[in-house]
Amino acid sequence: MKAFVTGSTGFVGSHVAKFLACQGADLRLLIRKSSNLSNLSGMAAPTSFDTITGDLLDPESLRPGIRGCDFVFHVAADYRLWVRDPKQMYAANVDGTRELLRVAREEGVRRVIYTSSVATMGFKTDGTIVDENTPVSLADMVGHYKRSKFLAEQEALKAAYDGQEVMILNPTTPIGPGDIKPTPTGRIIVDFLNKKFPAYVDTGLNLVDVEEVARTHVCATDIGTPGERYILGGENLTLKQILDKMSAITGLPSPTTKVPHAVAMGFAFFDETITGRILGKEPRATVEAVRMGKKKMFASSAKATRDLGFRQIPVYPALRAAIEWFRANGYAP
Repeated sequence: MKAFVTGSTGFVGSHVAKFLACQGADLRLLIRKSSNLSNLSGMAAPTSFDTITGDLLDPESLRPGIRGCDFVFHVAADYRLWVRDPKQMYAANVDGTRELLRVAREEGVRRVIYTSSVATMGFKTDGTIVDENTPVSLADMVGHYKRSKFLAEQEALKAAYDGQEVMILNPTTPIGPGDIKPTPTGRIIVDFLNKKFPAYVDTGLNLVDVEEVARTHVCATDIGTPGERYILGGENLTLKQILDKMSAITGLPSPTTKVPHAVAMGFAFFDETITGRILGKEPRATVEAVRMGKKKMFASSAKATRDLGFRQIPVYPALRAAIEWFRANGYAP
């Protein structure tokens, strides 16, 4: 198998690349000039892998890496809950996806595995467990990240409708080692480890082991139905339950104070205004994140289990592995 992987230096993408390497794939990994390559340093491939310098904003820079490949794994995305210029996010997530699909089509790639997000699903405020058939529209998307991923997914669905083999995978909230950025979920863990989590809000997430997400990406090269969406999720947990699990692993106290969403919104507005707009730094709390938190992101992975052999495994080991990795790499004591 010859495969091209975008986002290979990031969290999910590096796990996909490593799993492909363990399967003996001949890899081409997209990097940017500014990429942090630390997630690739420990990748021992039975065969070879080449790095291709390019950018989703420059579609022709992707062509040398895609040419001759059987599969393209498009894992890269601009995943932030606060951004000074939203146009950059739409350009990378929406335009970049559309153009990558076009190049893959022109180069005769057998199948594209596109990493979307559970964020594109139609979540409810009452914690209803949703699936791929839950009605949803662009109007349901809160914030630029969700909107951009929804629009990017529409590009993938359109390409599949027009006959291109595109598999759409929707991971929930992956956790595990290697979250170098870290992602917004990784920041929850880091803040907890640094004792910067004095209170919590009533919200919920579905946590999933990043290694199982990576394994299922590779499974999707041979099975599943192109043009279908597949949620890859693990356990539905409230934020309080997640904090309690981290407390059990570390011995650190779990916060006991629950903050109303209105109070959290006030703090986020203040932090976003002062830290983000005045100081030009990324705020710890954002209005978008609080608005998203009003909906519990609980989801079912029954379809992926049935069609892709996805395994819904306990997240405790992945959460422990994430904590150990953050500590070992200097994110926390």
